[in-house]
Amino acid sequence: MAVKKGESLDLEIDGMAFGGRGLTKVDGFTLFVDGAVPGDRVKARVFKKKRNYAEARVVELMTSSPDRVDPPCSYSGYCGGCKWQFLAYDKQIEYKRRHVAEALEHIALIKGVTVHEPLPSDRIFEYRNKMEFSCSDRRWLLPEELGREDLDIGFAIGLHVPGTFHKVLDIKTCLLFPAQGNEILENARQYMKASGAPPYGLKSHEGFWRFLMLRHSAAKDEWMVNIITAAEDRDVVGPLADALMEKYPQIVSVVNNVTARKAGIAVGEYEIHLAGERVLTDRIGPFTFEISANSFFQTNTRGAAKLYETAKRYAALSGNETVMDLYCGTGAIGIFLSGAAKDVIGMEVVESAVADAENNCRLNGVTNCRFIAGDIRKRLSEMDAVPDVMVIDPPRDGMHKDVVKGVMATAPDRIVYVSCNPATLARDLLSLKEIYTVEEVQPVDLFPHTFHIESVARLVKK
Repeated sequence: MAVKKGESLDLEIDGMAFGGRGLTKVDGFTLFVDGAVPGDRVKARVFKKKRNYAEARVVELMTSSPDRVDPPCSYSGYCGGCKWQFLAYDKQIEYKRRHVAEALEHIALIKGVTVHEPLPSDRIFEYRNKMEFSCSDRRWLLPEELGREDLDIGFAIGLHVPGTFHKVLDIKTCLLFPAQGNEILENARQYMKASGAPPYGLKSHEGFWRFLMLRHSAAKDEWMVNIITAAEDRDVVGPLADALMEKYPQIVSVVNNVTARKAGIAVGEYEIHLAGERVLTDRIGPFTFEISANSFFQTNTRGAAKLYETAKRYAALSGNETVMDLYCGTGAIGIFLSGAAKDVIGMEVVESAVADAENNCRLNGVTNCRFIAGDIRKRLSEMDAVPDVMVIDPPRDGMHKDVVKGVMATAPDRIVYVSCNPATLARDLLSLKEIYTVEEVQPVDLFPHTFHIESVARLVKK
C-alpha cells in the first residue's frame, strides 16, 4: 500500500532508529515514528513523506510496549529536552550501545569491533549542571491548558517544543536539573514578568529578556546565574541579581550577557559582572576547573569523570609519552592525562578557551601542558613534534576532512577518539581505518532520557 502524508496508520513498532524514534515498515516502506518504542502498537499520523521513507507521530497508543514506563515529567512528549523518559533506563542503554555498533558497521564498514556495554550515569535525574531557558512573548500551551483564560500567554520562560525555534513551553520544573535550580528559575520568572521590561519576541526580534542560563557546581553545590538580555539596562537587571544573591547563599556569581544579534544562542556580545564571583568552580576527579558563563564544560559532571577515566585508560600512558590533544577546549582531558604523560600539547581554535585551559593548568599546578590557539588544519601541519598518542574530541560534526588528512600524516602510534555523535565518529573512522585498527569502543552515558551517547574509541596504528 502507498503511504500518504496526512493519513493515519495502525503500526507495530519493531525497531529503534538513531535519533530516538520508533521504526517500522509498511509493505517494505520505512516509517520513523515519534513517541514510539519497540513493542508498541500505535495509531500514528504521517506528517512528512519522502521518496524512501516517511515520518509519523503517535496519536494513540493502542498496546503499550513492556519497555515503557510512566514518565514523571508533565512535559514529557511536548518538551524537546528529553525524548526517552517513557523508556526504561536499561533499555535506553541497550539502544544506545546498538546505535554505536550499527554506525560502525553501516557507516565505517567495520565489523566485529567490540562495543562494550555503556557505562551508565550515576544519576538519571538531576544530573545536568547547566540549563538554558528561553524567553518568549508567546507561551506555547499544553493540550490541557487550551481554552484557559487565567493563563498569561504573553510571557514564557522555558524550553522549546521539538523542532521549533519560536514555540516555548513555560517550564516550571525540569527533572534533569537540581531542584534548587527550578526554584531559582521560578524567582527569575516572577521578577521578569513584574519588571515591565518585555520578553524577547522570537519572530519579531523585539524585547528585552532573552535567556536565563543557570550553572551548578556538583562539587561545591554552588550556582552561577547568567541573565541574557537584548540590551544593557542595569536598573532592570541589577535588582534581580541582588534579590537572587540575597535569597540563595548558594549563588556565588551573577553575570549579564548582552546581545542584540538575532541568532537564538545564549552568548552575549559582551558581559557585565553583576554580583559575586566572575566564575564558578567545579571538579572532575581530582582536578578543579573555573567555569565562566560561556565556557564549555561537560553537562554531566559525574559522567565526565567516567568519560575521562576511559580516555586515560585507552591512552595507556607510561609517563614517557607526548600527547597531542586536538579540540582541547578548556583543557580538561589534557589536564586529566597530564600526570601520566611526559608532556601534553593542546590545540583549539577558540582563543578564549585556550586562555581558560592555561588558567586551569595554573589552578591545578600542572606544568607539562601547553596550548596552541588556531585552526587545527593549519596548526597540525606546522607541528614538528610527532606525538606518541593523539586524543581527538571534536564537536558533533566530527573532524574536518583536512584535519583527518593531518591526523593520518602525523600518524601517532595510538589514537583515543572521544565522540558525542556515533554517526560522525563512524564517518571519521572510515577514513582512519586505512592505517589504524579500531580495537574497541566504550560508550559512556552522560545524557539519560535522551538518545545522545558519548563514546571513546581506541585506535592502534597497523
